[in-house]
Amino acid sequence: MVQPGLPFADLLPSSWIQWPSRTAAKHIFFGFLLGISLSLTTSSLAMLHQSRKKEKETKKLPLRPIELRSHEIVNGVTGLIGNTPLMRINSLSDALGVEILGKAEFLNPGGSVKDRVALRMIEDAEKLGFLRPHTGSRIFEGTVGSTGISIATIARARGYESTIIMPDDVAEEKVKALLALGAEVERVRPASIVDKKQFVNLAKQRASHFGDTDKFDAPWGAHSYRGLESPSHTMLVSTAANHVDFESNSWETDEEFLSKPRGFFADQFENRSNFDTHFSGTGPEIWRQTNGEIDAFVSGAGTGGTLAGTGRYLKTVNEDVLVAVSDPEGSGLFNKVKYGVMFDRREAEGTKRRHQVDTVVEGIGINRLTHNFELALPIVDDAFRITDPEAVAMSRFLVKHDGLFLGSSSACNLMACVKLVKKMGWEGTGKHVVTILCDSGTRHYSKFWSDDYLRKAEIPVDLSARRRSTEKTKWPHRLISSSRRRTGGDKGMI
Repeated sequence: MVQPGLPFADLLPSSWIQWPSRTAAKHIFFGFLLGISLSLTTSSLAMLHQSRKKEKETKKLPLRPIELRSHEIVNGVTGLIGNTPLMRINSLSDALGVEILGKAEFLNPGGSVKDRVALRMIEDAEKLGFLRPHTGSRIFEGTVGSTGISIATIARARGYESTIIMPDDVAEEKVKALLALGAEVERVRPASIVDKKQFVNLAKQRASHFGDTDKFDAPWGAHSYRGLESPSHTMLVSTAANHVDFESNSWETDEEFLSKPRGFFADQFENRSNFDTHFSGTGPEIWRQTNGEIDAFVSGAGTGGTLAGTGRYLKTVNEDVLVAVSDPEGSGLFNKVKYGVMFDRREAEGTKRRHQVDTVVEGIGINRLTHNFELALPIVDDAFRITDPEAVAMSRFLVKHDGLFLGSSSACNLMACVKLVKKMGWEGTGKHVVTILCDSGTRHYSKFWSDDYLRKAEIPVDLSARRRSTEKTKWPHRLISSSRRRTGGDKGMI
C-alpha cells in the first residue's frame, strides 16, 4: 500500500527516471528534425500541387474587368486635364541622332494645351470670389479658337455659360466645336488691337455690359463692374445685381451679388493665371518625365503663357536649359527676341493680307507684347521663324512617317526643333529637345489641312518637291537628309 505524502518520484523504480545516454539523445534529436523536414516537404509539395491545379482552373474562367482604385478615378472632365504623355518623335529623333520629345497636349479633354489655361483662370477667379458656379454667370473671351473651346468645355462642367468672340477667318471646325458645346459665338473681322472692335476688345466690352445687352455700344464702365487684381488691370467681373458697392470691403459677402449672375472677362493674353498654370504644371511634368535630362525647350507663343511659365520653371531647376520660341511668318516675336524690336516696316500692320498675323498657322504669333510674353523675354535664348511652306511640309512629313496628325502650331514647333538642332550642331549627340504638341489636325481641316485652300494661298503642298520656295524655305527633307546620312538613318524615309 502506498504511503500517503510520499513524492511521486519516490514511487517509481530508480531505473525509470534515469536520463537517456548521449547517443540516445542524439538519435532522438535527429529523428525529430527529420520528422519536421518530411512534414514541411510534404506540405510544400501539396501546396504546389494545389497552386498549379488552381492556375489551370483559373485559365478556364472568363477574364474579370480591371479593378479600379479610388485614387485612380478623376473628378469629372477637369480631372482629365494635364499630366499628358511625353512622346518621342521617332522619325525626327532617328534622323537627327537626338531625342525630339513632344508633350501630347492634344490629349487633354478639350483637345489642346489651352485646357490648362482655361481651368486655372476659372479656378483662380472662383478663389477670388469673382465667379460662382450655377448662378447663370457667363465667361467672355477673345480667342482664335482653342482657348474658347477649352473655356466652353470647362464652363459647362462648372456651371457657367460662355461667349466667345473670334475672327471670322479661323478654321470652321473651331466654330462648330464651340456651338456644339453650347457657347455663344460672335465672329468679327480681323483687326489690330488698337481697334475697339478687335475681338479681344469686344470680349471685354461685352463682359463689362453683361446683363445690359441694350448698351453693348455704350462706353466702357457704363455698367457696374469690378476690375481684377492683374498687372494689366484688363480683366474684370460685372454683375446684374444693383447697388453693389465694389469700393467697400463687404462687396464679396453682399447677398445680392452672391446670388445674381456675373459676367467675367478672362483675358488670357494678360491674365497671370496663364503663366502660373504652366509654371506649376507643364514645367514640372516635363522635368519629371525626362528625369531632368532636358537640353532645350521649344514653344510657340500666342499669349506667351506656355513659353514663359514652362521655360521659367525649367530654368529654375537647370539654368543651362536652352529656351527658344517658334514664330510663324508675320509675327513680331522673332524680331523682338533677335533684334529687340517688335516688327520691321515690311511687317507693319495694314501691309499684310491678314491684320493680325500673315500666316495660315493659327494659335501662335502676335504683333504686340502681352504681359505673359514679357515674363518670357528674360529667359528666351533664341527664336526661329517658320514659314508657311515649312509648317505644311513638316505636318505632312509627320503623318507619312509617324502617323502623327497635328495642327499648324505643333508643326511649327517641331520644325523649330529641327532648326535648333542643326544650328547648335547637336546631330548624333543624343541631346533631349522638348516641345509642345498643342492640338491635333482635326481642328484644321478647312485651312491648314485643305490642299485647295493652301493652293489658293500659293503654299506648296507637294512633298516630292525639292525646290525652295520664294523665301528660300528649307523643307524637312533637306534639313534632316544630311543628318540622316551622318547618323546612319534609313535614307528610304526621306
